Amino acid sequence: MTGLKPRILISQQIEADALEQFEAYADLVLEYSLSRSELIERLKQVDAAVLMLTNRLDSKAFEQLQDTRLQIIANHAVGVDNLDLKAASQANIWLTNTPDVLSDATAELALTLMLTLLRRVDEGQTLARSGHWHGWEPTQLLGHSLIGKTLGIIGAGRIGQRLADLASGFKLNLLYHNRQPDFAFETRSGAQYCDLDQICRQSDILTLHLPGGAETQHIINAERLALMKPQAILINTGRGNSIDQAALTDALIQAKIAGAALDVFEFEPEISKGLREMTNVVLTPHLGSATVQTRHQMAMICLQNIQAVLTGHQPLQAVNFPNQRAVKAITMVSSRVSYD
Repeated sequence: MTGLKPRILISQQIEADALEQFEAYADLVLEYSLSRSELIERLKQVDAAVLMLTNRLDSKAFEQLQDTRLQIIANHAVGVDNLDLKAASQANIWLTNTPDVLSDATAELALTLMLTLLRRVDEGQTLARSGHWHGWEPTQLLGHSLIGKTLGIIGAGRIGQRLADLASGFKLNLLYHNRQPDFAFETRSGAQYCDLDQICRQSDILTLHLPGGAETQHIINAERLALMKPQAILINTGRGNSIDQAALTDALIQAKIAGAALDVFEFEPEISKGLREMTNVVLTPHLGSATVQTRHQMAMICLQNIQAVLTGHQPLQAVNFPNQRAVKAITMVSSRVSYD
């Protein structure tokens, strides 16, 4: 491509300063509402692409992309469950993600959701804006303190552990569940390892920080919701399908748990009417990494990986190895993105 700018597709709007740097480097194709077939056709016509978790490419899609000019797809996310890694490797296309830069922002949001739900901030704002607030009352919208609660973290990867760090000033009793115990985390935080049923039984606040995939689908189901304390609350900033949404709705209606705060949803962007109408449920529209700083870093990592590949180098955040190294890549990715 000597003397010519590479051609890059970006499937959704990215942070403004990062977009300027993309524009300086490449000829951009900015198309934000492509159907599956349209996306595949555009990908055949570019050297690289920045895609989002909402852009799903399976083995059949990568079969169509083999032997085209496309060299790399930079996923604007930590997770890569929207892409078939083995098929991409067989099609000789690099895949990358954006690890390590979302932890602070997502952990901050999880802590925000806890406090918002416990202190009934949404209900208070609704009352304050309604024009029907008559002033301070000693029993008005009484909530609960976070201080001294038992916090259960399911998925103590980067984000889960960062949440534990941020919450350390609240004198919490920390429990966690992971694929396997993390003794360094236990030493640093004082957290105690639990199995899934135990952490559901003992936690006042249960927070999920899990990747997608079959292993974590409905990890919180009707049976585990029934194990939780009636005064417990559930927080999810990981993957929507980690919770059986119908079971959660039933558990809230029946007061089996006290409330939930959700940033991700099983059938996103659809949210059930039942959840939307409950005052003891806080809902945010997938804001986990939504800070200017984080989204800038995510976009810049995408650009750096693209530049590496288009100049003949291996990308730093590779989650696959094209062609003959595909099997090794799948093993590596499985251990790398889980419980992030």
